[in-house]
Amino acid sequence: MSRTRLTRRTLLGSTLALAVPLPKRGSSGQVPSLWREFTRTPFTHPQIPYIGKAGAQRHPRHPRVLDVRAYGARADGTTDSAPAINRAIAAAGRAGGGTVLIPPGTFRIDDVIRVGHSNVVVRGAGSDRTKLYATKNLTELIGVYGSRYGGDKSSWSWAGGLIWLAPTARWDSLVAAIRAKAWPFEGWTGNRRDEWRQLTTVEPARQGAWTVTVADASQLRPGELVLLRLADDPAHTLLEHMAGGGPGPETYYWDDKTKLLSYVPYEWPVRIAHVHGRKVTLERPLPLDLRPEWNPQLTTHVEELTGSGVEGLTLEAVETPQQPHLLDKGYNGVVLQCAYDCWLDDVTVRHVDNGFGLVAASACTLRGTTVAGRGSHHPYFCREGSHDNLIEDFTIEQRTVPAPANTQLHGINVEGLSSYNVWSRGDMRMGTFDSHRGLPFANVRTDITVNNDGRHGGDANAGPLFGARFTHWNIRVTNGRAGLMKIDQLAPYSATVGLNTVTEFDQIDVPDFTGDLHARLELYGSTGVVRPRNLYDAQREL
Repeated sequence: MSRTRLTRRTLLGSTLALAVPLPKRGSSGQVPSLWREFTRTPFTHPQIPYIGKAGAQRHPRHPRVLDVRAYGARADGTTDSAPAINRAIAAAGRAGGGTVLIPPGTFRIDDVIRVGHSNVVVRGAGSDRTKLYATKNLTELIGVYGSRYGGDKSSWSWAGGLIWLAPTARWDSLVAAIRAKAWPFEGWTGNRRDEWRQLTTVEPARQGAWTVTVADASQLRPGELVLLRLADDPAHTLLEHMAGGGPGPETYYWDDKTKLLSYVPYEWPVRIAHVHGRKVTLERPLPLDLRPEWNPQLTTHVEELTGSGVEGLTLEAVETPQQPHLLDKGYNGVVLQCAYDCWLDDVTVRHVDNGFGLVAASACTLRGTTVAGRGSHHPYFCREGSHDNLIEDFTIEQRTVPAPANTQLHGINVEGLSSYNVWSRGDMRMGTFDSHRGLPFANVRTDITVNNDGRHGGDANAGPLFGARFTHWNIRVTNGRAGLMKIDQLAPYSATVGLNTVTEFDQIDVPDFTGDLHARLELYGSTGVVRPRNLYDAQREL
């Protein structure tokens, strides 16, 4: 029977006893001092983020079931079944939700499969039994998608999917902008980031607080999804705060980081749990301090997609050579966009340019996903302010053909102020921990085996590779390469715990900040001895 230690915490205005897991008697393993510290201050620890609430919290099920064969889909591998599948999905959406069944077999699709309504689940018979065979790419289906930052890059290199979960109105506006060559922002406040209105301002508060005081709660309701919006100030103190503060971030030159500056204001979607007078309790603790100079406010946003998912199928694209770097045509896998409390479960993608994407998506779970086939640019990407997501039990298989010249492999990507995301229990037979600039912060990679042969990306004007509170916990590097694994000299106010011995070779990662990074390194040179083994699971047990 496992032992616990009871500690006292103040949470949501009341004192609670937390049962802190300790190793079983007689079990091998070592508990680092960082874990003992974290259990004393779980919501405000300076190096380890609280990610115990990452992932979807709701998985609604609806009795309504629609079989795609009733809408004309055929599992013969030659009939274009995309129109039939989309008709079934649309019918479930109009009815307020339902499960769209795709039976065993191979279904050819010549178009994007679109999930645009909440509470719609597309369910195959299992990733080894139901296959969608995609014959076209997003450039063919939607058009050329240039970068809003200029140049000849294809935004299909980091956006869009052949299965695309996004609110219908948001998807329609994105497609219209792409076809008009008015390259859009992709997040919660529209193509020009102007589709929002203020609900109330918020009084100062500290990172880790669950309850805030607002000026006016009359427009706030329990269960409602709102955006917490934080603007930077001319001195860039918000960006410094995301990097942990102190001399290094304070002396960093932010003004020429034009791409990074386009990412702020920071927009964090969160549900309201309770409203009592002017006191508002949130579903998750605050990710950052709230200071007057950042004009903290709760706002509206575009309509979210919630309670939707894809389960039990393989999406296989027609096999084509991987394109040169940043010129992807869009043989992309599955993307969640402007989605909250959505999920993917037992889904495989094969022969794709980019595998699984989180684009302005939050509180979503990807479980049992696999990227396979001829090799991908981004097997997983997490960008455009995606927060609080969980990717667990994931696999990146070794590519089946050699990488063509002038291509690039990343791995599990995070960028663009994305925060509090977790990658857990992974088997990465190629790729790397791709922090892709854009100051991502407070992200966790835990209990992962990786053949570290990828590289990070990101333009220089996108700013630092790492903000504060990155944690790598129980990581096994099979080829011994240090790059982006051992981050005690790269990431400020961060932690590397339970990493086997690695050496520097073929490195391109260099520190962005000078001076003492206040980063921690424990149980270095070990394999599998750190307890708890999985940082996310242990935080959930708290």
